[in-house]
Amino acid sequence: MIKNIVVLSGAGISAESGLKTFRDSDGLWENHKIEDVATLQAWENNPELVLEFYNQRRKQASLAQPNIAHKALAELEKKYNVTIVTQNVDGLHEKAGSSNVKHLHGELSKARSTTDPTLIYDIYNSDISIGDFCEKGYQLRPDIVWFGEPVPMMEKVIKYFRSADILIVIGTSLSVYPASSLIHYVDPFAERYYIDPNANENSMSNDFIILPKKATVGVKSLVSKLLQ
Repeated sequence: MIKNIVVLSGAGISAESGLKTFRDSDGLWENHKIEDVATLQAWENNPELVLEFYNQRRKQASLAQPNIAHKALAELEKKYNVTIVTQNVDGLHEKAGSSNVKHLHGELSKARSTTDPTLIYDIYNSDISIGDFCEKGYQLRPDIVWFGEPVPMMEKVIKYFRSADILIVIGTSLSVYPASSLIHYVDPFAERYYIDPNANENSMSNDFIILPKKATVGVKSLVSKLLQ
């Protein structure tokens, strides 16, 4: 019987592809405060700034390439049923060849209506501008879950965690709720791995095997073991 692997990935795996994260040491994200570009209040106060910010993030993501860790995870599909649940919005897992990726916080390559969240459009690498409307005539916004907004994908991904034989957590501090709650749905007998250079015995329960390494090193090592 083929085992199920669930990967929960965060910004740490994309950092090694050159994409900065909002958890950099200065607390800023590309020189912006989070509340100025990644909240509904920011959108209401200054939509032009928010659109420009995400247009730049989209350009960066389109130029970024998946690293060894992304590619290694794609290799797991040779032997396992793999579901990647990512907090990242950059599309690098798909670029690396992973075929079953669930985006908790949305995707830079998509836009959605400001009034009807079911109206979502592929925009690929294109900018969103003021005056770009959905088919109902309302302004488009990035298809990104901003801080303080509900996470529609949460209920949809819980089933994957419940059926996991192996859980791999990569590059996330698990400090962002509700994503941090997902690991509690995993069967207590499942294998659990936590890969992060800042990981220590106190950052996870004793149920996890801790690999305090960068994603490119830790993931490659673990995948080699799992594919033996």
